[in-house]
Amino acid sequence: MIEHTLLSAGISRIAGVDEAGRGPCAGPLVVAAVILPKPTSDLWGDIQDSKKLTEKKREELFDLITKNALAFSIKEISVEEIDSNGLHKSNIEGMRRAISALQIKPEYVLTDGYAIPGLAQPNLAVWKGDQVSVSVGAASILAKVHRDRLMVDLDLRYPGYGLAGHKGYITAAHTAALKKLGISEIHRKSFANIAELLNN
Repeated sequence: MIEHTLLSAGISRIAGVDEAGRGPCAGPLVVAAVILPKPTSDLWGDIQDSKKLTEKKREELFDLITKNALAFSIKEISVEEIDSNGLHKSNIEGMRRAISALQIKPEYVLTDGYAIPGLAQPNLAVWKGDQVSVSVGAASILAKVHRDRLMVDLDLRYPGYGLAGHKGYITAAHTAALKKLGISEIHRKSFANIAELLNN
């Protein structure tokens, strides 16, 4: 675990940052940041990449993290911002916002795969960070659970697309629904599959 190295150097307020929703063509991007107390504690033993956990386990860990974290924040990046600024720029900006919103200022920031230029704190982009850093793994769980809940709510507001099931990802069922129902305001117009439908 990468936190061991930082802790041995006297750095304890370590923020992990991760996102959920880069790939879907519908719904917002969600970015979470979290500072765990004693990141090497057994309390966090079940934390790993959110995609490798069951939905039930993610929900349990979401509650564990939010109740015991020193600080956490969750930020939503709208479809409009993604379409206007591009996915990568929106993702980096979301990371900045999530870090800035933490109630405690971190000493060091770990991100999953993407560096954050110009950040005041020292930070490191970690390859497969949600698998090798408990802090990034915790952030991935917060982002994933929050976004999944959003997509279930959006399914009620935009019925017929199956958002609660596929969470906005490009599936055969989603594509069929788009052709039948048309493109909604929560679909990312800058994504190739949506742009193609708009141009037909």
